Amino acid sequence: MRKIVAVAVLAAMTMLGTVAAVASVAAGTGGHPRTGPWAGSPPQAPAPPKGGVKRQEVSQKQYDILVGQCRYPKTSEARQRCRTQVREQYKVGAFNPNLDCRTYSGVSVCGVLELDAAQRSCVEESVGGGLTRRRAEVECYAFR
Repeated sequence: MRKIVAVAVLAAMTMLGTVAAVASVAAGTGGHPRTGPWAGSPPQAPAPPKGGVKRQEVSQKQYDILVGQCRYPKTSEARQRCRTQVREQYKVGAFNPNLDCRTYSGVSVCGVLELDAAQRSCVEESVGGGLTRRRAEVECYAFR
């Protein structure tokens, strides 16, 4: 009997979560970028404000992840460009809940990853093999 009640509660919670998520996407107030009308399109960085780039405030931990992910590009020029972009676009302050940070296979990254052609191909191959796009992006960015 307990199992039946637990399954019923789980099903009800799942339905409520699904309804809330669908409603937020339909209203344009939330949802995940991998669903809805933009599903499958690459993530886009927010447009900079007129008059220059406004630096986003991020926590020290988020900033450390952003700088740390700059060790993965293949060339020293690309690594330097990455570190320069981090310094220009972010400043340490309060935690930023809008910054997309994730960790897979021991690799932590934040924000939109700039993938080269080989890495994009790796992502498509990995997604075709059953990996989630988010995980494939991180693993191909770090290991390819």
